[in-house]
Amino acid sequence: MSTFGIPNVAPALEVQLISQMAQVESLLRSHTRSEYPFVDETAHHLVAAGGKRLRPLLTLLTAQYGDSSVQGIIAAAVACEITHLATLYHDDVMDEAPLRRGVESANMRWGNTIAILTGDFLFAKSSDLLADLGPAAVRLQARTFERLVIGQIMETQGPNPGQDPLEHYLKVVADKTGSLIAASARYGGMISGASAEITDTVTIFGEKIGVAFQLADDVIDISSESNQSGKTPGTDLREGVPTLVTLNVMKSHDPADVDLKRLLSAPIEDETTVQQVLVALRNHKALDESREQLFMIAKEARSALGPLPINDATGALMSLCDAVIDRSA
Repeated sequence: MSTFGIPNVAPALEVQLISQMAQVESLLRSHTRSEYPFVDETAHHLVAAGGKRLRPLLTLLTAQYGDSSVQGIIAAAVACEITHLATLYHDDVMDEAPLRRGVESANMRWGNTIAILTGDFLFAKSSDLLADLGPAAVRLQARTFERLVIGQIMETQGPNPGQDPLEHYLKVVADKTGSLIAASARYGGMISGASAEITDTVTIFGEKIGVAFQLADDVIDISSESNQSGKTPGTDLREGVPTLVTLNVMKSHDPADVDLKRLLSAPIEDETTVQQVLVALRNHKALDESREQLFMIAKEARSALGPLPINDATGALMSLCDAVIDRSA
């Protein structure tokens, strides 16, 4: 396993990525600074907590199809991570989450107002970075931000009457998670000067692998007995947030699932009940069904890489598909 959680990365590419990711981390920390100490503290709360840094890594990888040394690559990679961090502050307010990346969430520590304003501050800092990369870069962020917001509204509103809840959920995931990962991949191709075909190909791949990552988190939230996803297991159950696993249970016609479906139809506030439901879900066929759906989307992501040239970057992207599956195994 490489430094980045992707197996079998070519040694020369890994050396370059380690160097570039160090630059990403440095710019990420310096660009989110504020002259106001309190803002500085709140903005760096999640920066310091770490994370997979998947989005900047994808930008660096897809930049391999053009000139990966172009200065704007690092700035774009950092802008994607800052945008992601901003959404986490807002998401935690929406979900009333107590934990994020293994640390107390900003809304729990400072309240919802500060968490929301910190997210807004980070969106501003991301836009500031992208402004130097030209109108196309700014437009891509604006359209991605639009999808992020629409995805959150769709999740809050729920499916329309007669709409398949699972279909609705996958659209929400594509907007809330897939769109920014797709943009991260697109920035690398676009700014490095890769061809339009390659840039479009990595964008399609980015959205599919982004959806797969979220579905893997859904599975982990149920199957893991640790904070593997950075959240307390069962967080979505406590908040009554539908996920791939629970939606698969809800479509069951088995009479034995009546009580479980009743519990899943609303937030579960009693901690003993949360643990009982987790045990039931870990032994339910819906968990394996969810894994199969995840595997299919990861395979679609891998297939999307078909038009790319055979090189170390493509090999790393293919290995990333395997890593997503391995996370949820």
